[in-house]
Order: sequence, then C-alpha cells, then structure tokens
Amino acid sequence: MTKRTLEDLIENFSLFDDWESRYQYLIELGDSLPFMEDVLKTPATEVKGCVSKVWLHSTKDSDGKYHLVADSDGKITKGLVYIVLCAYDGKSSDDIQAVDIEGGFSKLGLDQHLSPNRRNGFFAMVERVRGLQ
Repeated sequence: MTKRTLEDLIENFSLFDDWESRYQYLIELGDSLPFMEDVLKTPATEVKGCVSKVWLHSTKDSDGKYHLVADSDGKITKGLVYIVLCAYDGKSSDDIQAVDIEGGFSKLGLDQHLSPNRRNGFFAMVERVRGLQ
C-alpha cells in the first residue's frame, strides 16, 4: 500500500466527475490493501457493526504510534478499510483523536452515496481505532 493521507484521498476523489468513477476508485483502493495474515483474523480483531466481515489489528511502537493492518471480505468495504488506514495508520492516540474523519468522509462524497449500513460499518471501524489505548 502506498502511504497516502486522508487529504491525498480527498484530492484524488475530487478528480472524478461522477459517483460511478468514485465508486470504482474505492474498489481499486481496496484491491491495494496490504495482505493481512489469516492468523490475525480472529473474533478479537473482528469489527462489530459491519455488514461485511472486517478485521482490524493494531500494534503500538515504542514512539506511541499505532500501526494498523485490516481486511474485509467485501470489495467496497475493503476500500473503506483503506480510507481508515490512510486516516489513522502511524498516528499517536492524540493524533488519532484529532483526525476530522467526519469532515473527510463528507469531502470524499461518501456521506451522500453509501448505504446507511456501509456508513455504520465505516464508523464502527473508526470507533475501534479511536478506542485504541
């Protein structure tokens, strides 16, 4: 996965004129998620509240930064996972809390085009990350 920021994604999404193109890009982002070992896909790492299965595993380094790996069994959801990783991977607890993910979600245009279930799943992933200690 190329290290992108939420701001990079907002800029990239703005280049598309229609939702179909953005939707396709979201799927492509999901296809570029780093591989997550099956051994990490456990009930403890499963994110509840997602229609698709989502697993999110975190480690904290000696500098207090969290490193995330995640996966899903749904193509669109994988793209949403990618966005979560871009927003939060490599950040400290304070930096995680400072991310305006709601604003980013809106700027990406996802608030208008995703089903309520996918939106709820996205924010379930966000809450999991925000709860890291």
